Amino acid sequence: MSTSRGVAAMAAIMIGICSASAAHAQEKITIMVGGMDKVIYLPAILTTRLGYFAQQGLDVDVVTEPAGVDAEDEMIAGAVQGVVGFYDHTIDLQSEGTEVESLVQFTTVPGEVELVATSHTAEIKTPANFKGQSLGITGLGSSTDFLTRYLAKKSGLRRNDYRLVPVDAGKTFIDAMRRQRIVAGMTTDPTASELLSSGEAKILIDLRTEAGTRNALGGIYPAGCLYMSNAWVDEHRDEAGKLVNAFVRTLRYIRTHSAEQIVAQLPPSYYKGKKALYVAALKAFKPMFSADGRMPDGGPQAVLALLSTIDPDTKTTDIDLSKTYTTAFVDSANK
Repeated sequence: MSTSRGVAAMAAIMIGICSASAAHAQEKITIMVGGMDKVIYLPAILTTRLGYFAQQGLDVDVVTEPAGVDAEDEMIAGAVQGVVGFYDHTIDLQSEGTEVESLVQFTTVPGEVELVATSHTAEIKTPANFKGQSLGITGLGSSTDFLTRYLAKKSGLRRNDYRLVPVDAGKTFIDAMRRQRIVAGMTTDPTASELLSSGEAKILIDLRTEAGTRNALGGIYPAGCLYMSNAWVDEHRDEAGKLVNAFVRTLRYIRTHSAEQIVAQLPPSYYKGKKALYVAALKAFKPMFSADGRMPDGGPQAVLALLSTIDPDTKTTDIDLSKTYTTAFVDSANK
């Protein structure tokens, strides 16, 4: 073999190796969280911090967006591949012609609290007293929007009887209540715990426990989950399975470690100098995290019933619930 032919052959081999490596390289997966520091979405940051994505051979970037509905929009636009948010968005999106599905469930309760500013507790004792009031939610079209509207309608109010004010969560929610832009609102921990510990708000409805959820909503309400486009999942079965493997492992970690041990894995910026408050909130909510990531029996039907109550356009007969979640990956991960 001549020198020139030898060089050409070697070049061809190297090109083939590079092409094969590129074919097997994992593409970056971006997951957007509807509020990174929310206790209900803890598995997102914890999976990253524990290194479980990397151990599955995945290149995952977890980013945040205060409102879940905005994270949903980013996924629809193709900017991110998945969202850590509420399961109810899968049904809402299907009613609008977009198919997404939950791959792994984190909780069977919303983890939300309807708070009332302490200065207004005398006048707001039930959702029926929402009439004429400004109520805080994370964003229009968000899960807090859905739940607030349901509670109001269940109490006999019409949609124009009250005002919904998008205030996200965290500092913006707290400031809105302090400045009386809202007199009540729905939010999660650690925002709720901060307002409760300071005495600035009281609990009207607590959806952080199964008992509270059943009492207010009439049943369970599967909430926090990882949902992705059905089309993306169909085209990336291997990656989807590995994502679920990592999340299920994290759910097991949450179940077998104390709140203190879990918070020790988080960066200080996560709890913003209020570590004790965050630990206390997590300790109270920890039992609500799923042990295996499975969709609970009757959960999808309960969520659909609630959404069809507040929005007649979401007809139960038009929704194919089998396309809004899959148990295939969690079944495999739990073997």
